Amino acid sequence: MNRLLYVEDDELLREVTTLALESAGYDVVQAGNGVQACALLEGEGFDFVVSDISMPGGVTGLEVAVAAQQAQPGCRTILVSGYARSQLPELPASAHLLAKPYMVRDLVAALDAPSAGSAPAA
Repeated sequence: MNRLLYVEDDELLREVTTLALESAGYDVVQAGNGVQACALLEGEGFDFVVSDISMPGGVTGLEVAVAAQQAQPGCRTILVSGYARSQLPELPASAHLLAKPYMVRDLVAALDAPSAGSAPAA
């Protein structure tokens, strides 16, 4: 089973998406902010990290993506955002962008994709 760290500050969205990802066969560990995510990355192994880019608490999803690659170089990262691609700072080369709102099937397709490189999004 693929182990996934899901980082989202919206509790309801985090719970609903976690249930859907678990139904799709992922072992999901939740974090409510970037600080929690970085702490989990230091202590546990993950195949995937899915993180919102904009989060409260001083640690963004971009920083989570960098921490994921430093702690676990083989970990694939998907960053999600409601902002247009042109409004975002440069993404880490190893991260894939998924625009909000998204359907869970789109997230699962991104997780299943052979490459996690940056992809254009609206």
